[in-house]
Amino acid sequence: MKVNLNDFGIVLAVIGATLAALIPGIASAKAVSKGGIAGAGVITEDPSLFGKVLILQLLPGTQGIYGLLIAFITFSQIGVLGGSGDISFAKGLLYFAACMPMIIVGYSSAIRQSNASIASMGVVAKKPDQFGKAMIFPAMVETYAILALLISMLAVNGISGLNI
Repeated sequence: MKVNLNDFGIVLAVIGATLAALIPGIASAKAVSKGGIAGAGVITEDPSLFGKVLILQLLPGTQGIYGLLIAFITFSQIGVLGGSGDISFAKGLLYFAACMPMIIVGYSSAIRQSNASIASMGVVAKKPDQFGKAMIFPAMVETYAILALLISMLAVNGISGLNI
């Protein structure tokens, strides 16, 4: 039996798409959990801060959503959600590479955004009127997750037009 590398193009693309959903999703779950633990402590002292603390807790969950979006776009491009799913090894490798920004930055930024969110909860606990300022700290980390989302999205969409 002769092995043809082109038979593995779809495998590489599916692995990339799956990891794009899985890795940032795991990080977001961990990050939101850490935020929930910290938030529970804050609302124990002042239950009226629940809404503000909840927003700060949920911010690191966006990376999981972004990863899922990249996975859906990739699956639709490679034909897994309908179509032949017949792509070359080189194209599969490109799809895998296109998912990497979201995989790596999605994981890293979710964890770091959780830390910034927890610190911001401390600000809100002591000075609730400073919520707007406290929100800026985790929002700055979000910028990098959005940049990774954009580059992965552009890369995945650009690959489909290549004749390789």
